[in-house]
Amino acid sequence: MAEKTILLDHGSGGLASQQLISDLFLKYLDNKTLHSLEDSAILQNRRGRLAFTTDSYVVDPIFFPGGDIGKLAVHGTINDLAMRGATPYCLSLGLILEEGFALDELERIIISISEACREAGVPVVTGDTKVVPRGKGDKIFINTSGIGFVAKDIDISSKNAKEGDAVLLSGTMGDHGITIMTRRAGIAVQGDLQSDTMPLHNLVAALLAELPGDVHTLRDPTRGGVATTLNEVAAASGLTIELSDESLPIRPQVRAACELLGLEPLYLANEGKCLAIVSGNQAEKALAVMRATKEGKDAAIIGRLVAGRAGRVIVNTPVGGTRVVTPLHGMPLPRIC
Repeated sequence: MAEKTILLDHGSGGLASQQLISDLFLKYLDNKTLHSLEDSAILQNRRGRLAFTTDSYVVDPIFFPGGDIGKLAVHGTINDLAMRGATPYCLSLGLILEEGFALDELERIIISISEACREAGVPVVTGDTKVVPRGKGDKIFINTSGIGFVAKDIDISSKNAKEGDAVLLSGTMGDHGITIMTRRAGIAVQGDLQSDTMPLHNLVAALLAELPGDVHTLRDPTRGGVATTLNEVAAASGLTIELSDESLPIRPQVRAACELLGLEPLYLANEGKCLAIVSGNQAEKALAVMRATKEGKDAAIIGRLVAGRAGRVIVNTPVGGTRVVTPLHGMPLPRIC
């Protein structure tokens, strides 16, 4: 392409739009379904019940240690499907581009999307691109929708959590949130801070295969972090969740950055972690299954569900005390994903 930046003409639906699609999107994302460029993708599959999700991504900065907006969009939508026990099947890709956005940066993002889709085995099969005038957007916003299939015997929901269940976290907390925050603020922190963005469908598939019927709830603690997500689970199940402060997995560099900035890791966003609530007598087996996957090598059992006030989350401290953890209030860090 001769142009180096996005023009309003790229969103016109005319020749410039067609050239952008053929020279960039099809170059990296081409497959039999997408190549027809029809208004809708026709998918033939009889694998089970349908799961459908959609999400939009406006993260700032668009490139960050460990990932970028494109990889985040693919992983986030795959994970939303996986948290209902679905096997992800395909994605749509919607782009809102600002006039003047550098085409080499767009290509970098599309390459990242292509790599993330290939590694996950979940293709983009349809999409759309719009361009807004300079100053009316912020480089690029992405919407991805996803379709997956759920086997007839799978029933994963927050309301299914039961008294006596164990709470497991598939890895360390706060990696994505603290990475975005320090990068945006220009704060240098000793240690390797990077986003944890990754797809979790293979980890979930392993859990469901090894513990059929014992996985009751799956959630990815993104915005609002582990604290807010567990408050939602406690409310939906009508139970209290007790956490052990000493069991919460946090990387030393993340803990140091949080202490420096006065932040609580429980509220920081994660983009490659899941909370699994499983039968209490299967907790150790679930932990072993998680740790056997590359996505769950740092997994930990962090708490349990008990009878008590509905919607309450408490943390037991090392000195024998307890503290109540409420949902996140306000938006301390907008555009985290």
